[in-house]
Amino acid sequence: MRERAIIHLNIADFAVAVERMTDSRLRGRPVIVAPQGTVRAVVYDMSEEAYQSGVRKGMPLMQALRRCRDAVVRSPRFDRYEHAMADFLKQARPYSPLIEMTDCHGHLFIDITGAGRLLGPPPDVAWRIRKNVRTDLGLDPIWSVAPNKLVAKVATRMVKPTGEYIVGAGDEASFLRPLPLSYIPGVEARDLKRFHEFNMTCVSQAEHLSLLQMDVLFGKRSPALYHSLKGIDPSPVMPVGQKHPRICAEHEFGADTNDVSVVSGILYLLCEQIGTDLRQRRMACRRIGIIIDYTDGGRIIRQASANPATAYDTELFETAEIALKRAWIRRVRIRCLRLISDRLTYPPAQLELFPTSEGIREKKNKLLTALDAIRNRFGIQSVRIGRTLAAAPL
Repeated sequence: MRERAIIHLNIADFAVAVERMTDSRLRGRPVIVAPQGTVRAVVYDMSEEAYQSGVRKGMPLMQALRRCRDAVVRSPRFDRYEHAMADFLKQARPYSPLIEMTDCHGHLFIDITGAGRLLGPPPDVAWRIRKNVRTDLGLDPIWSVAPNKLVAKVATRMVKPTGEYIVGAGDEASFLRPLPLSYIPGVEARDLKRFHEFNMTCVSQAEHLSLLQMDVLFGKRSPALYHSLKGIDPSPVMPVGQKHPRICAEHEFGADTNDVSVVSGILYLLCEQIGTDLRQRRMACRRIGIIIDYTDGGRIIRQASANPATAYDTELFETAEIALKRAWIRRVRIRCLRLISDRLTYPPAQLELFPTSEGIREKKNKLLTALDAIRNRFGIQSVRIGRTLAAAPL
C-alpha cells in the first residue's frame, strides 16, 4: 500500500489573525473577538497573549476581560473570515484536487500522495504554500506533514502558534507516545476523566491497553480510541467542493399532529439517533437544522448553533428545541419532522479550566455510555426516555 503524504495547514487564532491583517495596531497585543453590546456575549476567538492570561473560547466576555484587562475587543466579522478562508483555499488548489476544509477557522488538509515527481518532497510543498500565503494574504500558517490526518493535526498542535513539524511513515506511534491524551483528536472530556480514574494522562500510559481492556472501559467506542492512540487513521482527504458530512434523522407522523408533547417526544428520539451516530463516528456537531413539513404542503426550515460542539443527546435536544421554536410558527398540523446535524468536528477534549458542574457532567457521560451499550446489544427500543413515551407509547 502506498504511503500517504498529508499536509495540514493551520492559521492559529484565525479570526484574530484576520483582524490583525486589516489592523496592524493589534499585532503583539492581547485581542479578544466577541460580540459587543450584549450582556451574554461569549468569546469567539482570542490571541495567544489573551490565551496565556486564561481566556478561553466560549467564556463570558466579562469574565475574559477580568482575566485580561488590557485586551482589545473586536466584534466578529464572519463575512471577512469567510473571504479570507476562500483566499487561503485558492493558495492550496494548484497543488492537489484533494483538499479538505474542515471548518472556516483556518484549517486545511491537503493530500499530495504520489505527487513527488511533479511537486517535489511534501515538506517543500508545504513550505511553498506557507510562503505564498504570507506574501499574498499576510497570514502565517503553521504546517505539518504526516502519513494521515489525525497525526498531521496533532503535529500542528505541537508547534502552535508558529512552526512546522514532519512525522515520517512508521513514526506515528512513537510521535504520539509522550503526548498528553488531550492532544489526540476524538478523545473527549469524558474519556479523559475515565483515563484519569486509572491514573493515565499520557498516550504512553494508555497505548499498552489491549482492545479487550479498552472495551471494558469504553464499550463500543473502544476500537476508535484504540486506533487513535496508535496513530492509525485511514480516513481520506475529501476532494475540493465535496459536501461536508452531515447526519440526518426524520419521522413521518402516521396521523398529522400539532400536539406539543408528541412533537417534543419525536424530536428527542431523533436527537438520540443523531447522538448515537455522532458518538460512533467520534464526532460532534456545531449546528442543528430542522425541517417541518405541514399538512397543507408548507415547509419551514430553521437552524440553531451548538456552542460548544456536542454529541450528547440532551444538549443536542436543547439546541434542536431552539430550532423547533423558530420553525414551528403555524397552527397547521405537522406531517413530517426532519433533523439535520452538520458542521461536524472532533469533540472538544479539553477539560474545563474551572469546572462548576463536574459531577453532573460525569453522570451524563456514564449514563450515555451505559445507554449506548444497552441499545447496541438489545436494540434502540430497549431503553426509553420518559419524554418520548407520549410520542411512541410502548
